[in-house]
Amino acid sequence: MVIPHRYPVIFNPRARSQKGGRVLRFIEKHGNRLSLHPTHHAGEAREIAARFAAAGEPVVIAAGGDGTLNEVVNGLIGTQTLLGVLPAGTMNVFAREMGIPFNSLERAFQVIEQGFVQEVDLFGANGAPFVQMAGVGFDAMVIEETTWESKKMLGPLAYLVAAVKVLGAHPPKLEILCADGRREEGVAVLAGNGALYGGQFKVFRNAKNHDSMLDVLVYKEAGYRLVFDSLRGLACGGIDLMASTRYFQTEAFTVRADCDVPVQVDGEWLGRFSEIHFSETPHRLRVLAPEDAFVGGVLDRVKSIFHWSRRGEELQTARSL
Repeated sequence: MVIPHRYPVIFNPRARSQKGGRVLRFIEKHGNRLSLHPTHHAGEAREIAARFAAAGEPVVIAAGGDGTLNEVVNGLIGTQTLLGVLPAGTMNVFAREMGIPFNSLERAFQVIEQGFVQEVDLFGANGAPFVQMAGVGFDAMVIEETTWESKKMLGPLAYLVAAVKVLGAHPPKLEILCADGRREEGVAVLAGNGALYGGQFKVFRNAKNHDSMLDVLVYKEAGYRLVFDSLRGLACGGIDLMASTRYFQTEAFTVRADCDVPVQVDGEWLGRFSEIHFSETPHRLRVLAPEDAFVGGVLDRVKSIFHWSRRGEELQTARSL
């Protein structure tokens, strides 16, 4: 009798109760294919992922939101272990970016079973790796103000509540210095490895997460103007179309601030710094994802409904264990 391989699933049991319960029920239903490894403190997901990778585990699955995923990614950096994703977070930005069904654990698991591998750039902010996006200033301040309790109660609305609280804060003065010599000034900076930000919003419309380039959006105005221009820009087809922003691509850049400013990576608060350096890491992330990913429009919604039949060769050995 051949015993099927069980994928290790790293899961934060403190996730929002409804989604957390759904993940646990799904893992129990697929107990012959999945083994649960819960986390109990910050950083533990990275530690568990690193142990599995060191032991030669072919696949590690992150079940949760972008914060859990970022920790698991940190544990897999520099290894041959593939990342699988079961989206169960508030935003699931990376899953959406990769075309992984974010509203069905069953279909997301089908993507893992099909075994197609996509390679993704890994950038870092002051050495902290991120796969999707990072922010300096306003959006990081919003994340800093958003508590776990409010996310559990309100979901995505928790960020809106926090945004209202920080709108009146005095903005920092930021200087942006790019590797190609470009210089900009502003009050907030967003950097995208992928196109999406905050869920399904295509903020970085020229971004590709495999081109070794970061897409950078610099805000010149703070407060309500920043929010208004963001909404108006999204409605018009691009935030960068607004006169109060600058949009460009670069291999690396540094942000210098007149005070310690908040920084976030993949939607998780990193800390406060007066200087932040963004650059590509020497590693790439290998993700189990659909063969063709379209983001930021109707196609990504369509792709979340269907699954793909192509099987990757890399998991055949693991499945026969």
